[in-house]
Amino acid sequence: MGRRAALALCVSAALGVAGSAAAAHAADLTPPALRRLTETTAPTAAPTAERTTAPTAAPTAERTTATATAPTAERTSATTRVAPTTAATTRVAPTTVAPTSVATTVAPVSGAQARAEGSEEPVPVGISTAVRAGRRLSSAQVLAIADRVRSLRRVRAAHRGSYGAVYLAGPGRWQVSYISAKGTEIAQAIVDDRSGRVEEAWTGFQVAWRMARGYPGAFGRHVDALWVWLPLCLLFVVPFAGWRRPLSLRNLDLLALLAPSISLAFFNHGRIYQSVPLAYPPLLYLLGRALHIARPLRRDRPARGRPVRLAVPRPWLTIGVLFLVAFRIALNVSDSNVIDVGYSGVIGAQRIVDGRPLYGSFPREDEHGDTYGPVNYEAYVPFVAALGFSGHWDSLPAAHGAAIAFDLLAMALLYLLGRRVRGPTLGIALVYAWAAYPFTLFAMESNSNDTLVAALLVATLLVAARPAARGAFAALAGLTKLAPFALAPLLATHRLRELPPRGRRRSVALFLAALALTAVVASIPALAHNSIAEIWRRTVTYQANRESPFSVWGLYGWHAARTAAEALAAALAIGLALVRRRDDVIGLAAACAAVLIAVQLAMEHWFYLYIPWFFPLVLVALVGDAWAQPASERVAVSRSASGAIPRARSLGVAGGPGRGDRRPAL
Repeated sequence: MGRRAALALCVSAALGVAGSAAAAHAADLTPPALRRLTETTAPTAAPTAERTTAPTAAPTAERTTATATAPTAERTSATTRVAPTTAATTRVAPTTVAPTSVATTVAPVSGAQARAEGSEEPVPVGISTAVRAGRRLSSAQVLAIADRVRSLRRVRAAHRGSYGAVYLAGPGRWQVSYISAKGTEIAQAIVDDRSGRVEEAWTGFQVAWRMARGYPGAFGRHVDALWVWLPLCLLFVVPFAGWRRPLSLRNLDLLALLAPSISLAFFNHGRIYQSVPLAYPPLLYLLGRALHIARPLRRDRPARGRPVRLAVPRPWLTIGVLFLVAFRIALNVSDSNVIDVGYSGVIGAQRIVDGRPLYGSFPREDEHGDTYGPVNYEAYVPFVAALGFSGHWDSLPAAHGAAIAFDLLAMALLYLLGRRVRGPTLGIALVYAWAAYPFTLFAMESNSNDTLVAALLVATLLVAARPAARGAFAALAGLTKLAPFALAPLLATHRLRELPPRGRRRSVALFLAALALTAVVASIPALAHNSIAEIWRRTVTYQANRESPFSVWGLYGWHAARTAAEALAAALAIGLALVRRRDDVIGLAAACAAVLIAVQLAMEHWFYLYIPWFFPLVLVALVGDAWAQPASERVAVSRSASGAIPRARSLGVAGGPGRGDRRPAL
């Protein structure tokens, strides 16, 4: 027991490195001064970004929009390039000025100003020494304060002809935007009216991309708080870790699944030049592990020795699942926010209900909300019908209901898949892993649509034995978000080697027919009002041409290298479809996970919400592959992909653990 306690302490310490920095960023744990006042310098490369500029706009994970002139909250316009200046957070030391340093008068309050004082939408004001009612500083004083910030002076010096514009940015706050001669915002400062402090100063792509600034609670509110994130990491590890073999491959797999927490911690502090590169090592490792599991099984490979055992009995896991599900739902209802992804789903669903065009003319604050496939919006229709939609970006109960339903659906499908592959213990283990994994909660608390993609991919594995069903679910997943279409070649060729030539042609034909028919039927609400060309332009073309600093390709301007990465991902998707590979559900899950990870590695815009896309596939591959199984039963298990239920050996059935051992074997 002493050795186990020491090992548990070591694992907890390792997880603490991953979670503590992210948690420290939570609004209730980090002093405001530490969140606002630091200073860093940045490289000179400034990537092109689509963006929002208003400091109080709701966070966006999929996209932001560009401003070519003076910024306004949630406003959209054409994409503009950020000039080559500093490209990282520039938070500054307090800079103050006495309110009496300029001769002042009191100006009357206009109706526009009154509205601005009661909201957080920046409203432009002229440069004047007059002090507005309810303010201590004049706009001229505010501009003088911002002009003293060293980093902002450097940016202005690099852009001749630039000038400063002042805005009311909500009660007690001012915004100073520095505009280049070409009309592009190149820097921004937020000034507190009462103290005269410069609370925030931004340059480079962080002027445009608010989600790169590290605002606390921007995604999922307190989901990355220490008291949430770190216990979830520990709960995720405890049942599956190899406690007697700390250096086992299984423990390395678990750490790789949690390793993106380190990247997220830097992201939460606005340190993009650290967070972006740190996201790639765990993805590359999981890609390699998935490819290793997908390799063909050798019929002469000897049976494994001792069964892999869970550290927690199945009844305890079941209780843990019930507790975690209740906790996730309660946290979503009481402490979560809806990002633009969920808002887009609700808007699209309301348009379908109203019989209006699904694509085009989205609201100003969500101009590119029509970038997803029609299935995404159709999935929100029942929740909009039941919970309503006010037409505004408010609490959006329909988005909350959809996120909870998608999460429960993913867990239910994981249980069915695990039960089919290895019996009820694996089903419970997969559900528990999903419920305890912090990144699935991160997606749920952001009320995004990414869990729906995961659920549809798990459903595809569940019906993998039937080509037509595979094609139908592949179409639904691809028409939710585009990336799953990369799995079509792999799914079309699943288990073809076991069929005669005529059977192979029939299987591929059924898959393709179901894929095409499902795509057409699912697109009827969109095709009723929009042309194929318009849908293609607003989805595929927009996604292909978007630029973002949230990948090494966009952050460093490696566009040629990204093209090579895309070619490698396409080659992998086609190659895995043609070469011989493991032909059971576990092998299919591993191959699909490898393709999805490769696609994500080649993305210009990557975000942590995308981890749940491949997580259930990696989970099925890793946990299912570790399930102890003698060579004589491999053929029986491979038949599970054809719909046959394999012989259960998880709870003391022939060849399983003895009666005296209550720990379920994997």
